[in-house]
Parts: sequence; structure tokens; C-alpha cells
Amino acid sequence: MTDWILSIEGTEAGHRAALLLAMLAAFLHAAFGALQKGRHDPWLSRGAIDACYGIMAIPFMLFVVPFPEPHMWPIFAGAFVIHIIYKVLMGLAYSRGAYTVVYPVVRGMGPLFTVIGAYLIFGETFTLIQWLGVVVLLAGIFGLALYNYLFLETARDTLGPALAFAVMTGLMVAVYTTYDAYGIRATADPFTFLFWFFFIDALVMPWVAYIRWKRMSDRPATGPLLLRGLLGGVIAYFSFGSVMLATRLDKVGEAAVLRETSTIFAALIGWLVLRETVGPRRIVLMSLIAIGAVIVEMGG
Repeated sequence: MTDWILSIEGTEAGHRAALLLAMLAAFLHAAFGALQKGRHDPWLSRGAIDACYGIMAIPFMLFVVPFPEPHMWPIFAGAFVIHIIYKVLMGLAYSRGAYTVVYPVVRGMGPLFTVIGAYLIFGETFTLIQWLGVVVLLAGIFGLALYNYLFLETARDTLGPALAFAVMTGLMVAVYTTYDAYGIRATADPFTFLFWFFFIDALVMPWVAYIRWKRMSDRPATGPLLLRGLLGGVIAYFSFGSVMLATRLDKVGEAAVLRETSTIFAALIGWLVLRETVGPRRIVLMSLIAIGAVIVEMGG
């Protein structure tokens, strides 16, 4: 698998593979977000997911992939800090707002910042048509945020902080997407980065979740929570792994933008699974985000 990935890197075949990987990541990330926001406390869900994917990484990092090169350890340390900040902000947003409110803003803010970061770090540029796509995407984001702020009744008293945390989380999405793209390009074997990252990334949130669970007066059963963590851990590998491989095969900015078609999947999951009211206007605004992503891809 590694040899094939390296052989198509920077080629037209690599571009097509990156497109499919980004779209796969979009669907899976929407499902991942719904798992964290579902019926369990989002901090407990995140801790269970992290514990499961951290444990799953151990046999691969020890016996399958090459050991990280010495220059990778500072990169892993940076990724560890960045992702902890992201998770804390994500938890604060999810604990204050509905999934269909928070998720589109988080995922929509990420591409704008990522495109800027990809230009500054990797020298990637967008065409005028692609920038039009970014504008359409942002119109959907800010239109959705404004609509939610004016009309949403659910968790109304915490809506303002939820949107603020969602914007900050979106910034951290851009930071980790750009930084992790740098990290996966810095090692000879991309799977070395992925498996060691998942192990290192899982060192904190399970303890946070355990402490929070111990302090609860009405503790949820651990069985369903661990089952959610196991499912989320598997999804995390395919979701995060897909978009990271896409950023190695092709442009970081395009992969980040295409992943944000996840907002459409998020709307469907929020409506069908979480039983959240979406409504036609919010669906149209969410669709603008996806349409903007498509314009970016077609204009490249």
C-alpha cells in the first residue's frame, strides 16, 4: 500500500485518489461528529473514542510500520498540543449547541483558514473560480450562523457561546489540517505518521473522560459508551487517515475544502438519527457549503 501511494503522489492518478479519499473523509467525519454529539456527554464520547483508537494503534506502530525518524518527534509533539486544543474547543461547542448548528460552522470555517495556510506553507494557489467557490462556501457558513442565531429555539441561552467556540474550533481544524499535512509529508512512510499519531493523540482525553465520569452523580453505563468508542475509533482511522493521505497525494487546500461536503451528511444524520429539526432554509444554507466545495474542485 505504501509503495502504491508513493508511486502516484503528485500524479493525475494521485489527484483522483485524493478526491475519493476526501469525499470518504467527508461522510465519515460527519458520522464521527454525530457519535461524539449523540446521547452521551460529548466529553465521555471523545474519551472513549480516543482510548479505543489509541489501543488499536499499538500493534501497528510496534510491529507493522517503520519506527519514526528522529526529526518526527518534535512534529508529533506539535500535533499533540494542537489536537488537544481542538478537542477542548470542540467539546465546549458541542456541550452548548445542537449538532446541526455547531458542526457546519466548525467544518465550514476550516477550509478558508486552511487555504490561507496552504498558500503560506506549501505555496499552493487557487484560481479565480476556486476562490468563487470559497466565497459561496462562506456565504453558506455565515448565512447558517446568522439564521441559527436569529431563529433557533433549542439551547437559545448558550447559542452565542456555541457559535463562538465553533468558529475557534474551525480555526484549529485549519491549523491541524495544515500541520498534519506537513507531518505526513515529513516521513518516508505515511502510515508511520498515522499510527504513531493516533497513539500519541489518545494519551489525554480518556483520562479527562474518566475523571468527568467519576464525578457524575448519574453515571452512564460503560458498555454502550465503550461500544460507541470502538465504532468511533474505527471511523476515525478511515476519516482522518483518508484526508491525511489526500493531503499527501494532492493539494492540501483542495482536500480540506472537499472534506467540508460533510455538512450535507451532517444535516442528514442530525435529522434522521439525532432527531434534530433541520428545516428547508438550513438545508439550503448547508448545501451552499457543499456547492462551494464542488466549485473549488471543478475550478482547479
